[in-house]
Amino acid sequence: MTQGASRTQVILATLGVAMALLLAALDQTVVGVAMPRIVSDLHGIQLYAWVTTAYLITSTALVPVAGKLGDMFGRKPFMLAGMVGFIAASALCGLSQNMFELVAFRGFQGIFGGVLFASTFAVMTDLFPPEQRARMSGVFGAIFGLSSVIGPSLGGLLTDGPGWRWVFYVNIPLGVVATILVATQLPRVRSQARLRDIDFAGTALLLAGLTPLLISLSMLRDHSWLSVQVLGLLGLAVVLLVAFFITERRVEHPIVPFQMFRLNVFAVPALISFFSAIGMFGAIVFVPLVYQGVLGVSASNAGQLLTPMQLAVVVTATATGVLLARVPRYRFVGTAALGAMILGLVLLAQVGPHSSPWEVTRDIIIIGAGLGVTFPLTLVVVQAGLPHQLVGVATSQITFWRSLGGTIGTAVLGAILTNHLSNRPTRVALASTLHDLFLLAALVAVVSLIVSVFLREVPLTKESQTTPEAIEVAA
Repeated sequence: MTQGASRTQVILATLGVAMALLLAALDQTVVGVAMPRIVSDLHGIQLYAWVTTAYLITSTALVPVAGKLGDMFGRKPFMLAGMVGFIAASALCGLSQNMFELVAFRGFQGIFGGVLFASTFAVMTDLFPPEQRARMSGVFGAIFGLSSVIGPSLGGLLTDGPGWRWVFYVNIPLGVVATILVATQLPRVRSQARLRDIDFAGTALLLAGLTPLLISLSMLRDHSWLSVQVLGLLGLAVVLLVAFFITERRVEHPIVPFQMFRLNVFAVPALISFFSAIGMFGAIVFVPLVYQGVLGVSASNAGQLLTPMQLAVVVTATATGVLLARVPRYRFVGTAALGAMILGLVLLAQVGPHSSPWEVTRDIIIIGAGLGVTFPLTLVVVQAGLPHQLVGVATSQITFWRSLGGTIGTAVLGAILTNHLSNRPTRVALASTLHDLFLLAALVAVVSLIVSVFLREVPLTKESQTTPEAIEVAA
């Protein structure tokens, strides 16, 4: 924790960091609502999906890099760079005159979004003592969930009101306030690292490997797994990522210290995040299809149908943050939460054309309640079990594996949906296909439940509670 900071300073700094997280998270949900209007004005329907994909690729790829550099040089410079860059990129997106420009600027915006995602959760270790981190992890997890609740409505209001460009311009005044708060109130943690300590080769290889991997997964919506394009990109990604792994084993300050994967307090939360994200995104992406395609419920904004699920995430994330340090065997809280999420997916798989919309609402609330517990749990365990000099890279890795799991889950399940429905687009066929998809998502999520049983509990209220193995990795 940063020494010498007043209570007021900590509150204002936390407010600035929370606003930065809200801006980065909102950007993932606000833009989708505006896309039909954007395409109508700028044309270029063939680039529709790439407005989202460009942001996803750059933001996901930058998370592990920014997390490591934040550990080395302090998180405040990266928070400020992330916010200033995010504001500038938002202005450029709003000024776009065609779809090519918008896709390019969205990719540019994703770079700084990734920096913010990597920094906001890790900065809690600079602001709060261990006994308060669990509660604040719950609050920040709730902010992340809140963005999914208000994002679609905010996007609709801005698009129908001042116009779709304000979906991006709205980031500017809020971002300026957040930047001022962080610049003036967030204490700077001094670092002894030097520029020559940066693993430039590893950084280049990681970004070069993740880019074709994420692009290939994004292409599965309209290409088969065995297409030349997908296989070629996957092959290139494998070669580059293998080269990255070999390089990281030889450098003094690797971007990803692979020794961390030997540590229970990191490996288990990373696995939980990865496999549970597949189930989470399965619900987020395909539940609107259940409402509209299977039940025939009309909705002007399909995203609003997910509000009960996201509210459940907000409530349980906040409650978990408050209660986590008070529960003696907290790993079983995570196991129970993952069990609830799996139950919700199984129940969702039973929905058919004659089911009630209230059944779907019940099921997604159960899923959201389970997910709301896992968000703060994985972050708190990692931050309590690892030395301070590894917190940034470890926290960003949890975010990265959750994002990667969601990307893979969405791509695979989406490809299955497309292939199964190509010749029989009826409500009954859609219900049958979604039944299989939700069961598959539940089956994958079972892996995270099994893994959670093996989580090694570390005390969450003392700074010194790091394992000897973790200290050895840090050294």
